Amino acid sequence: MNRLQNAIGARLAHFLQKQRSDYFAFSTISPDRLRATLRPGDVLLVEGNSRISSAIKYLTRSTWSHSAMYMGGPDEVLIEADLEQGVRAVQLATYCALNLRICRPVGLRDSDLNTVLDFMRASIGRRYDLKNVIDLARYLLPQPPVPHHWRRRMIALGSGDPTRAICSTLIAEAFGKVGYPILPEITLDQSRTERREILHIRHYSLYTPRDFDLSPYFQIIKPTIEAGFDYKTIRWRARGHPPPHTPVS
Repeated sequence: MNRLQNAIGARLAHFLQKQRSDYFAFSTISPDRLRATLRPGDVLLVEGNSRISSAIKYLTRSTWSHSAMYMGGPDEVLIEADLEQGVRAVQLATYCALNLRICRPVGLRDSDLNTVLDFMRASIGRRYDLKNVIDLARYLLPQPPVPHHWRRRMIALGSGDPTRAICSTLIAEAFGKVGYPILPEITLDQSRTERREILHIRHYSLYTPRDFDLSPYFQIIKPTIEAGFDYKTIRWRARGHPPPHTPVS
């Protein structure tokens, strides 16, 4: 049965990885500026332009369908979990033409950062959970009959085999190794003397790409702002009348 599921999953993965022709990138980040801004340990969120992206976006109610971790180095390597090839290292140029968001863990100690990066490197070669591909494929329908409060659990319907991974759960597992929070569950502890919040770590299999965007512990980094943005330097293409005080070429 497992062999049959994997065979079906592999065929589906190949189909779902096909690129859509109607994708449009709004990002204005140049590749050089993106390279200059990224730091090792940054989580790069990708909107994605493949068929599988539609299912992930629907399930997570987010524009982000993929995530990868920037490792740095002279080769500008990202580590990601690919649908067909499993956990692998890819060049930053792979995603420069897509809409992106940089999420940076705040206050992560150097020793813990090294632990996170080492875990990601050691994960290369792990396989994508192809049973999850079958689960995700169910939700490619225009209006899949899945209640909102069930959608997050749909991401965790795979085998649970720790030797396999999906993109965001792999990264969440890496940060979990050092106890770094992403979106923990919060409960209130009421007592006579104090009122405090207690954080509970979610299982890494329940994390999705958008959780790094929503996390209060990750800083959103925008390369155009980091480089020093001055709106007065923008050269607009005139359409009748240029915006006020804007230089025109």
